[in-house]
Amino acid sequence: MYRSHTCGELRAKHIGTEIVLSGWVQKVRDKGFVVWVDLRDRYGITQLVFDEERTPAVLLTEARKLGREYVIQIRGSVIERTSKNPQLQTGEIEILVNGLKVLNSALLPPFTIEDETDGGTDLRMKYRYLDIRRNPVKENLIFRSKVAMEVRNYLSAHGFIEVETPYLIKSTPEGARDFVVPSRMNPGQFYALPQSPQTFKQLLMVGGLDKYFQIVKCFRDEDLRADRQPEFTQIDCEMAFVEQEDVLNAFEGLTRHLLKAIRNVEVDKFPRMTYDEAMRTYGNDKPDIRFDMRFAELNDIAQHKDFQVFNSAELVAGIAVPGGAAFTRKEIDGIIDWLKRPQIGAKGMVYMRCLEDGSYKSSVDKFYDQEDLKKWAEATGAKAGDLVCILSGAIQETRTQLSALRMEMAERLGLRNPEVFAPLWVVDFPLLEKDEETGTYHAMHHPFTSPKPGQLELLDTDPDAVRANAYDLVLNGNEIGGGSIRIHDKKVQGIMFRHLGFTEEEAKAQFGFLMDAFQYGAPPHGGIAFGLDRLVAILGGQETIRDFIAFPKNNSGRDVMIDAPAPIDEAQLEELSLRLRQE
Repeated sequence: MYRSHTCGELRAKHIGTEIVLSGWVQKVRDKGFVVWVDLRDRYGITQLVFDEERTPAVLLTEARKLGREYVIQIRGSVIERTSKNPQLQTGEIEILVNGLKVLNSALLPPFTIEDETDGGTDLRMKYRYLDIRRNPVKENLIFRSKVAMEVRNYLSAHGFIEVETPYLIKSTPEGARDFVVPSRMNPGQFYALPQSPQTFKQLLMVGGLDKYFQIVKCFRDEDLRADRQPEFTQIDCEMAFVEQEDVLNAFEGLTRHLLKAIRNVEVDKFPRMTYDEAMRTYGNDKPDIRFDMRFAELNDIAQHKDFQVFNSAELVAGIAVPGGAAFTRKEIDGIIDWLKRPQIGAKGMVYMRCLEDGSYKSSVDKFYDQEDLKKWAEATGAKAGDLVCILSGAIQETRTQLSALRMEMAERLGLRNPEVFAPLWVVDFPLLEKDEETGTYHAMHHPFTSPKPGQLELLDTDPDAVRANAYDLVLNGNEIGGGSIRIHDKKVQGIMFRHLGFTEEEAKAQFGFLMDAFQYGAPPHGGIAFGLDRLVAILGGQETIRDFIAFPKNNSGRDVMIDAPAPIDEAQLEELSLRLRQE
């Protein structure tokens, strides 16, 4: 028996008990006449004591040879700790050791295995198996497991069936590049790793399973960032015989359950906002509504004077920053410099202080009088003590820049409280997006999304006006889930493919299996997929998903621990009928 108890289990009630513990040496403190060893496992830390009076000399000598991260087994008795440690769950006791066995020695770790480590991100990713021993990473992985279990329990209790779908599939266009896998048995042919199980879950609805879910790995070969990995995990769900309202209600229930079960937070309202409203009032389709600072469009009240910067702009828009009038000139100049960075791309910013005496002071006073400035304050909802920040230019660029400014100001003012959760449904997305360079259209979500009822005919006359029967669930400014009511009619799906530029032959080659299935009684159906990595991070009070993934890739898509991706052997290339391109 390697252990009778864990290192986080023993309490005062166990005093006098003979026990066996196994774990890793966290720290050794040698005071000459006594040696203390902190023994750690997943469950906690227990202090071991070896002393000259009660410990055999040979055992004391062996204890002094222990190094950090040695794996050991000890036998001993639980005794009361003289100097108690209230910071430890086991802080009332210690173990008087009467037996010690080194199960494995260890090299000195390249960084300290403690909560506050001296290891940088790259180093810790290279030695991720050591990083996992630290409490913050270990607790994140346990937290992720808890969220996944709550999801499974909730969906299972509500009639959903978990079904596994294939990982080796056919390459299909879903908006990102596929990872492809060569087939040895079929030379020159390739599988693709799924970007999502989209077509399979639709086929499960045709198969009559009614309610499906899967916690599933997906793969996208695209540029990376802090909240994106080449392989990621979805909570993938589909329901038959549903309309949009049914899906929204079902997954409001799941989200409400998770917030209560994981964070003990009760959320009653899930506001709904159209895509157009989100873009107009927040500048993006996943607004953070924990704080205000809504956009105000100021064209009508700012373009009547001789200020050509505003007069020549497609859009003049502003936000009221609460308490911002107290910013110094140096701080405001810093904000302007931040906006001018290439990542944001603004040319400048007009600002106005709302003074406590009810007057206004702006950076363009020579062009606007107090009555003009008062209208700016009223339009933005600014109060005494606030700062109105105004950007102008092309519509989309200005909204994007002002959205970035809004989030930056919220960050600086501490308005993005991770303990507050504000969910939001964004609905009525455009069905199609136009490529300005080629003039062709592609699906904003995916080719299987249904247009809103009654709008199919608009595809021929005004495709930009067609709205998708689609919805995104936003939590604290992050899209945590997205889905749609699907097309379930072969004819309608064919029309959609045609508007996406597929010939009839191309559509049949790519999706003939789905079109055929629709002919055998496909029910109306729809669903949603949550990004588990992102959801877990937000529930955990963070926004970087890497901290909640056991073995993540870095920003270049590399696993620096196992050094992947990597070249493969020439013989293997030969067997796969592949040749390296000659330089």
